[in-house]
Amino acid sequence: MTERKPPGISTESWVDRQIREAEQRGDFADLPGAGKPLSGLDQPYDDLWWVREKMAREQLSFLPPSLALRREAEEALAAAKSARSADEARRIIEDVNDRIREAIRHPPDGPPLNMAPFDTERIVREWRARHAGRTA
Repeated sequence: MTERKPPGISTESWVDRQIREAEQRGDFADLPGAGKPLSGLDQPYDDLWWVREKMAREQLSFLPPSLALRREAEEALAAAKSARSADEARRIIEDVNDRIREAIRHPPDGPPLNMAPFDTERIVREWRARHAGRTA
């Protein structure tokens, strides 16, 4: 819709005409969700509905920095347990430990961190025990 509204035509009539012509051309035929009911119609109105939907669609979340670091630490621990080598597990844990130490030195916003760096050597020993008989 690049043309300007002609003088003497009400905005509503002009917009309605643009929509009707676009429908006739088939511009709306292949839109995602066509023919499906709108989601959330039975929910109470939320001003930020579109933000929540976009974050869910893009698998994003907003957490205070301290909680985000806790989640990152849990994910790093799981990644270290399934790492392909002991060196990779060590690298994953040391990376997250660096961020934990920085957060201890300079506390982030949000709830208290209440975390200590992981014991890297213990995690590597556990990795080796789980992967005994395979190449480490």
